[in-house]
Amino acid sequence: MSVSSSSTTTAEIVLRLRAAGCVFAEDEAALLVSAAPTPEALTAMVARRMDGEPLEHVLGWAEFCGLRVAVAPGVFVPRPRTAFLIEQAVELGRAAAGAAVVLDMCCGTGAMGAAVAAGLDRAELHAADLDPAAVACARRNLPGAYVYQGDLYDPLPVTLRGRVHVLITSPPYVPTESVGLLPPEARLHEPLMALDGGPDGLDVVRRVIAGAPGWLAPGGHLLVETSERQAEATAGAVTAAGLDARVTTSDELDATAIIGTRPS
Repeated sequence: MSVSSSSTTTAEIVLRLRAAGCVFAEDEAALLVSAAPTPEALTAMVARRMDGEPLEHVLGWAEFCGLRVAVAPGVFVPRPRTAFLIEQAVELGRAAAGAAVVLDMCCGTGAMGAAVAAGLDRAELHAADLDPAAVACARRNLPGAYVYQGDLYDPLPVTLRGRVHVLITSPPYVPTESVGLLPPEARLHEPLMALDGGPDGLDVVRRVIAGAPGWLAPGGHLLVETSERQAEATAGAVTAAGLDARVTTSDELDATAIIGTRPS
C-alpha cells in the first residue's frame, strides 16, 4: 500500500531531494511516495535519502535487467552496466545441452544470477559470497537456487566441480587508492569488501580466475566484469589460467567484460 500524497507534498519532497543533490529528484520522489506505507514512513525515507543513503537501500529494492531485486542496507547495489555481461552470459548459457549450470561468484544480492536464470529456459543456479548480509539478501532473491556463504570457491560442494557452464562474477575491482574517489553513496553505504580490489584492483579478480578452470565444464565460460583500464591485465590472468580469453565492451553502457572459455 502506498501513502497518498497531494501534489504540493510531492513537490516539497522534490525540492528537498534536489537541495540534497539528487539529480533525478522528481523520479525519486515518485518512487518514495509510492513505496511508503504511511506518512511517517515517507518522512523517514526522505530523510534517509537526503542523508546520502542509496535510493535502492531506502526503497529496499533495485531494478535490474527487468527484475525487481531486494537490496538490504549495507549490501552492494547492482549496477546498470552489468546488464552487458548478463546479455552475453544468457547467450552462452542457451548453448548448453539441457539445463545450464550457472554459478554467480561474489554474488552480492544475487541479481546477476537471477537475471541470467530468468533469461534461460532451464538453469541450475548456484551463488556464493563472503558477506553474511549479501548472502541473506541473495537467498531472498534466489529462492530456488543454492546459495553458499564463504570465501570464493571454498563453500561450494565438490559435486559442482567440472559442471559449470556459465560462471559470472563482478568481484571488487576498484584500486584501493581510488576507493576514496567513489561517490559517497558507494563508499559510505556499501561494504568495502565489495569495492576494494587491492593495489591494482585485481586481487580478488585474479583469485576468482585462478580457481575457475577446476569448476568449469569442458567448453564452459567464465565472464568477469572489469574496467576498460584493467581489461588487458584481466585477460592476461584468464589466459594464464589456461582459458581462451576475449575482451568485450559496450560503449553504450560503459561496460567491459572478459570472457574465458575452457577448451573442450
